[in-house]
Amino acid sequence: MRNVTPINWDLKKIVWIIVILAVLLVASGSFFTVPAGSVAVKLRFGKIVGSYTEGLHLKLPLIEKVEKFSVRIKKDSFDTEAFSKDLQSVGLTLAINHRILPETIVSIYRNLGPDYTNTVLRPMVEEWTKAVLAKYSAESVISNRVQVAKELDEILKSKMAEKQVIVSDVAITNFEFSSQFLKAVEEKQIAEQEAKRATNLVEKVKKEAEQKILQAQAEAQSLRLQREVVSDDLIRLRQVEAQLKAIEKWDGRLPTYMAGEQLPFVMTK
Repeated sequence: MRNVTPINWDLKKIVWIIVILAVLLVASGSFFTVPAGSVAVKLRFGKIVGSYTEGLHLKLPLIEKVEKFSVRIKKDSFDTEAFSKDLQSVGLTLAINHRILPETIVSIYRNLGPDYTNTVLRPMVEEWTKAVLAKYSAESVISNRVQVAKELDEILKSKMAEKQVIVSDVAITNFEFSSQFLKAVEEKQIAEQEAKRATNLVEKVKKEAEQKILQAQAEAQSLRLQREVVSDDLIRLRQVEAQLKAIEKWDGRLPTYMAGEQLPFVMTK
């Protein structure tokens, strides 16, 4: 009897420990918390039985489970590839900010599922990126980067709104092109620069030639005008002006002459 009693007490202790642990486990499984910035749906055997905002809530342990969603703005990056209008392969990285509203959580879970980013948003990005890039040549994609991003922004906002997902912003963070295409673009830019320099040189030579022609024309015009102005009246006027200047300089004394010289006389007309 002395050997049996300790064994019975040990068994009782073990049973009590198991019961206490089971109670604690059940009790802990009867509550769940929803953190700030999140919402949750409660499922009972796979059926949605309620939606919950932040705080402490009850649930049936082992029967009900909880799926939580963030309602804060999420930023996801998507790498995708598409062909341009001229059949060049273009790789893009899109950064998309999106969120869901607490009141739509039941519909989101039922129609899209908890992993809607990969099951809905990603395929949408790939589909419409291909559709938009097909309208642009590979080279114009670079120069029209803002326009491409704007088109994708408008389309994805509209399409995801139909799914009750709010897309707030779409941005293109990276472009990738094949090495052959980049080399061709570089060669084209070099050729355009050389052509521009040649055009500038031709324009410079042309302007210099035009200036010389204008200068020669001006000189010829000046000479022609000078010839037209010179006349008999102008010559006589210049002679009279010269005589008047000589009279102004005369001091009133007649010139003296040696014997045998003739006296000067003034011819008048």
